[in-house]
Amino acid sequence: MSNWPIMPLIEAADIASGITLGRKTKETDLFTVPYLRVANVQDGHLDLDEIKQIEVTRSELNKWRLAAGDLLLTEGGDLDKLGRGTCWREELPLCIHQNHIFRVRLELDTHDPEFVAYQVGSDYGKAYFLKHAKKTTGIASINKKVLSVFPLISPPLKEQRQIAACLKAQLAEVDKARQAAEAQLRETTKLADAIVFGSIRSGKTTKHNLGEVLQEVKRGIGDSWADYPVLGATRDGLAPAKEPPGKKPERYKPVFPGTVFYNPMRILIGSIALVDDDDTPGITSPDYVALQGRSGMVDSRWFYYWLRSPLGEQCILSLARGAVRERMLFNRLAEGEIELPDYDVQVKASAALAALKPMRHAIESKINDINILPQKILAQAFEM
Repeated sequence: MSNWPIMPLIEAADIASGITLGRKTKETDLFTVPYLRVANVQDGHLDLDEIKQIEVTRSELNKWRLAAGDLLLTEGGDLDKLGRGTCWREELPLCIHQNHIFRVRLELDTHDPEFVAYQVGSDYGKAYFLKHAKKTTGIASINKKVLSVFPLISPPLKEQRQIAACLKAQLAEVDKARQAAEAQLRETTKLADAIVFGSIRSGKTTKHNLGEVLQEVKRGIGDSWADYPVLGATRDGLAPAKEPPGKKPERYKPVFPGTVFYNPMRILIGSIALVDDDDTPGITSPDYVALQGRSGMVDSRWFYYWLRSPLGEQCILSLARGAVRERMLFNRLAEGEIELPDYDVQVKASAALAALKPMRHAIESKINDINILPQKILAQAFEM
């Protein structure tokens, strides 16, 4: 590869940024068309779940209309958005792009769009953008000048197509492996739900308000706050918090083994966590709701999986008042109803649920390893 010629990208392509949102026009003959935002352009693929529309003039439509093979690259923002991109494959019959996305239209008789897209998305490409980007705290961006002089590795077109086809096949196999592992992870969730449902159906149950069988953790950790990691709750469960303690760290709540806690602003999307017996004790934001099952009434692990199951989701939704960003504090959750099996039945189910944890961790570790493979494959292809 070191013998292949390298040229500035501008010598092989026409580079243009897209339409500026909110610009004014005096023309009245306008067309409503879909446009791509930064959120639509991901690393190696497009996310077209939400496509917005804009009114444009005929000249604007002709200027920014995307064509098959156009390479779309984001100018930046967060570091992970820097130079992020993929090829346009006419996923929509008509589409343009906004000004924070660069459109790179290659000379197709000399350069293969897939080959260039893989090259830009490799460590080789990312290293160039990181080196030449304009940076502020946590934010980076590139401009047209930086993109224009990108050092494009340019083997003969036939070799470009061969390399692109090989990489496409390898990445497709990686994607198959990822999908298989993610399916395994979903099966463990279904199994957890089945264990919870089975415990409820196995014998006598009693109905309670949640406030009767749970107790809230209200008191802060105090002066020993620095001895513990700060923990957060995500849709995947327990995770290190993104932010360090605030101005009053002594008010952070202790979340020790047997504690369930959740983000009251995000419980509707499942941001709920459990500190299990083998987890490191920690503290969490005083804005979070932390709770434990009352002794001899509710096994906390069983309750955690119940809360994340369809039964728990149904309970949460029944308490919601329809606001997009409402806070569900403990006093609201306490109004919900739960059908409790005998405590001994909960404990037995809880042991079965605990056995799922190492299985999930093994699958999650496998997924993490798989997610690293695409960059390894691309790095080997474009190693200089």
